[in-house]
Amino acid sequence: MEPADGLRARLIDAATALLDAQGEGGVTLRALAKATGVSAMAPYRHFPDKAALLGAVAEAGFAELAAVLATADRAESPKAALVAQGLAYFGFAQSHPAMFRLMFGGNPGCTVAPKEYGEAFAILSRRVASLAGGDPGPATLAAWGVVHGLSTLALDGKVPAEDGVVAAAMALVADGVAGAQTRSG
Repeated sequence: MEPADGLRARLIDAATALLDAQGEGGVTLRALAKATGVSAMAPYRHFPDKAALLGAVAEAGFAELAAVLATADRAESPKAALVAQGLAYFGFAQSHPAMFRLMFGGNPGCTVAPKEYGEAFAILSRRVASLAGGDPGPATLAAWGVVHGLSTLALDGKVPAEDGVVAAAMALVADGVAGAQTRSG
């Protein structure tokens, strides 16, 4: 018999696959039971309703985004690391559009403030702090706003989904953040 936490993880993985393939409308507890080969009631032992399931999927998405950002943050210089994070964030959004939309507003159960986005936001904030000096809050919000805005606009077909545009925008942000430290210091 499968451990309960093993089934929960398998249900989240299957829900993520359904989300990628069919969008949020395709993620139902019934479809999830069918996709995982469990009884129709088994998903309800882990998720009382669809909102709870989607909240768990969004949490898994934030964990994946954090891993992508942590890898990108290994660039040689702080500015290069911030640009790499921007490209990684943008790439995540383009590769997982339904997940990205779910994480940032597609699920009423997942409305959290930026500081609560967990490790993904913390990785960005630490990198910005290494450039900004002092309170990194406004600079972190600016960096996140630029890359999130470009990611959303690209998903909506309003700007080209081009890494070069994102890299240039994030380089401007990194230069601005680093320059603000120079001007204030």
